[in-house]
Amino acid sequence: MISGLVQILLFQSLGELVSKFLLPTLPGPVIGLVLLVLWLVLRKGINSDLAMVADGFSQYLGLLFVPAAVGVVLFLPQLQANALAIISALVGSVILTIASSAFIARLLSKRESHE
Repeated sequence: MISGLVQILLFQSLGELVSKFLLPTLPGPVIGLVLLVLWLVLRKGINSDLAMVADGFSQYLGLLFVPAAVGVVLFLPQLQANALAIISALVGSVILTIASSAFIARLLSKRESHE
């Protein structure tokens, strides 16, 4: 289990270093997660220690939403004042996401049918 935790912390630290020196606009944990996924793809699998730590983290994933809920309650007046802009941004982003996903899926399905 310690080995899995060390792997996660190592990739998060690498992500922080890359964020600090090469890509300052991206958060370090996101870069670390991408590096971890790439590492797991190269290894073609997840070892048992890493899987055990990931399962343990996922059991308490709901706790990560508590600060976000507190922020919503704290900034409720600002959210109400900008409700139209927020709703339109959410609806627009959902429509763009669905449209771009459909476009990519259609593009990839055409490529597979030609092969």
